[in-house]
Amino acid sequence: MKIGLNTDSVGHLTLDETLDLAAELGLDHVEFATGAWSTAPHIDIDRLLDSDGARRELLAKVADRGLTISALTCSGNPLHPGPSGREHDQVARRTIALAPLLGVDRVVMMSGLPGGPGDANPNWITVSWPPETTQILDWQWTEVVLPYWRDLVAHSRDRGVPKLALEMHAHQVVYNVPTLLRLREEVGPVVGANFDPSHLMWMGADPLAAIETLGEAIYHVHAKDTRLEPSRQALTSRLETLPVMAAKDRSWNYVTLGYGHDDAFWRAFCLALRRAGYDDVLSIEHEDVLVAPVEGVTKTVDLLGRVILRDPSSYKPQEI
Repeated sequence: MKIGLNTDSVGHLTLDETLDLAAELGLDHVEFATGAWSTAPHIDIDRLLDSDGARRELLAKVADRGLTISALTCSGNPLHPGPSGREHDQVARRTIALAPLLGVDRVVMMSGLPGGPGDANPNWITVSWPPETTQILDWQWTEVVLPYWRDLVAHSRDRGVPKLALEMHAHQVVYNVPTLLRLREEVGPVVGANFDPSHLMWMGADPLAAIETLGEAIYHVHAKDTRLEPSRQALTSRLETLPVMAAKDRSWNYVTLGYGHDDAFWRAFCLALRRAGYDDVLSIEHEDVLVAPVEGVTKTVDLLGRVILRDPSSYKPQEI
């Protein structure tokens, strides 16, 4: 397995500073955000689409540090019923167009979330009562989600991008293993997972069981941790609406690797990925509001260096 960096983690740094940091830490890959919910601090997607020279310049900067690009990321909500939905959809399509021009075969996204009939905003259905909740959910999948994703999968395939890696995330129609597999079954294997365990942790799922079930559907992995606060959850549950900056009062928080789950968990995490057939990048995504980005990324690299599984191809069992 290799270690990479989602460059939004250090969005305050310039492109050159970010690539220098990745090289200094001995990383193998970088993952660039192209827009939607990201400000895309390190690349200009329109310039890269329009200019072969700009693409060559970016690729040279990456290669000169001994790095490669693991994925392009355009996380947003292309199914939002308002104007931002159309904007995020266009970012996704431009990202899909750019990926093969940079030699990248994976685009990281989220599924998006529509509203109900006539809604102005997305509606995340997480319970089956009152009865209208199931009616809204059925409408979302039948009338919005499946038509959109069938079209986008065809669009991606036609443009030479074989993998759309969806992150299972709250306030998205795909937020857990069953919803990801449902979409994949409906639209085909272009759709897989960008596996970020931190979201499953606070929602109460088991990341290791999820890895085992998803198997070959895992296309990309984010290395991000969550710290659960039992004393707060005893009062509020894990349904948390306080802003992320109110960390001391929340029932859970995104944290630097090791601050939520220890080395033993992350060693089991890497083993589960290897058993599932994933031997690729662990892309660090730093969203810990209490730890400076460079410090958090550095600590995460240190932890992954202790637990990551290296190439076993040289091992030859002893004959008895």
